[in-house]
Amino acid sequence: MNSLKIAVVGGGVTGLTAAYILAKARRSGAPADEFLIEGSQRLGGLVLTERVGDFVVEGGPDSFLSEKPEARALCEELGLGGELIGSNDASRQTYVLHRGRLEPLPDGFLFFVPSRPWSALKSPLLSPSGKLAVLRNFFWQSPAKGEVDETVASFVRRRFGQDFLDDLVQPLLAGVYGGNPEELSAQAVLGRLLALEREHGSIVRAAIRLRHKRRASGPLFTTLRSGLGTLIEALGGKLRSEETRFELGRRVVRLEAGLGAARRYRLSCDGGDSYEADAVILALPAFECARLLQPHSAELAVLLGGVPYTDAATVNLGFLAAPALPPGFGFLVPKREGRKLLACTFVHAKFPGRVPAGSALLRCFFGGAQGAAALETSDEELLQTATRELRAALGLEPKADFHRIFRWPRALPQYAVGHKDRVRATREKLNSLPGLFLGGNAYAGVGISDCVRSGKEAAEAAIKYAEGWKRENSVAR
Repeated sequence: MNSLKIAVVGGGVTGLTAAYILAKARRSGAPADEFLIEGSQRLGGLVLTERVGDFVVEGGPDSFLSEKPEARALCEELGLGGELIGSNDASRQTYVLHRGRLEPLPDGFLFFVPSRPWSALKSPLLSPSGKLAVLRNFFWQSPAKGEVDETVASFVRRRFGQDFLDDLVQPLLAGVYGGNPEELSAQAVLGRLLALEREHGSIVRAAIRLRHKRRASGPLFTTLRSGLGTLIEALGGKLRSEETRFELGRRVVRLEAGLGAARRYRLSCDGGDSYEADAVILALPAFECARLLQPHSAELAVLLGGVPYTDAATVNLGFLAAPALPPGFGFLVPKREGRKLLACTFVHAKFPGRVPAGSALLRCFFGGAQGAAALETSDEELLQTATRELRAALGLEPKADFHRIFRWPRALPQYAVGHKDRVRATREKLNSLPGLFLGGNAYAGVGISDCVRSGKEAAEAAIKYAEGWKRENSVAR
């Protein structure tokens, strides 16, 4: 045997990236022979793009952060550089539903920290105590907790107060993580912000300096002209041209380790098929990894199974004639407003070329930590809820010409307090299973670029393992 057989389990962005890196390495002489197993009949995982006439409809994520380079670099490497487009930041405005009315998010907010303090001080979104906290955080830094993790809610309360948390931070986090700030880890979610605070001494002054650095950095979001599904198509096409083997519709139900003298892995699927591999990359949700690893390490299963997840659902509403909407990218809905809707994106305004001229596309978000019941309602009920809550927020009767509903059970991992320690312990315990590697959005970032980076790192670790195996066998001979 001149190369190791490496199985990639999971055909989302992480798994496809891992398989792509393995295929490139194989073509360059690495002792790796990769194949990919995916439980469904399609590739892409949470990335799903549909065309409805000239409308580009995203079922899952619609873009990636421009400042994270991994997704852009992969697109360019795949020949998609000419398809990359940025968000219409010149018209970027986000609103927050506040006491039943849409109020503009103050100019210059970086995540939730005001980088233009005077704009924040004029906003009706901030209570008097919140405005005082902005001034206090400009001149003074509240004591840091050192290496002790705390919740995002605790972090925000100590610096800006409860109203700031409820009106701004909670809806922003729900839009990104679908999470509850009372449970999310400040170290895992706000790590960069904590580092900036340590460097500059004030969380507000840190945001001001970061804004100045970003001025010439380009658009906030980047996507592909025909949707993120283009990336999945390009990866799948490239892998097929590299003769990577795909096994679709094969859900792995059992992982056996240490078979024979070579200590190979056997992956058994629910249809009765089984596959053997010398190394395995599990590009699956943490709870699926826990299920497969339970027979081999109860500690690993507990660590991975302890990563909580929330559900997500999107309702896309297409209008051939655009209704009267406020200018901007959309709005967020705080939990205290008592609505089921988490947020609404004005897709036609966020990116160019998403809809025909004069048309509109609204994308409504449900689920998250505050709306698990969204997946239990019928399509008709979810559509009615979206229409009713849009009517209340926008003051218009949204009669869509078409709609598309997408449901994603257990889609969003939650980085709870202690998450970094959990990931560190997981990596250490994984050493007891040589040739087994993990990748995905449950460890160090939930975005597209994070998944690309995770898949690449898992593949590189598998290649290093294969090269070590080759050296050992060469010495033995």
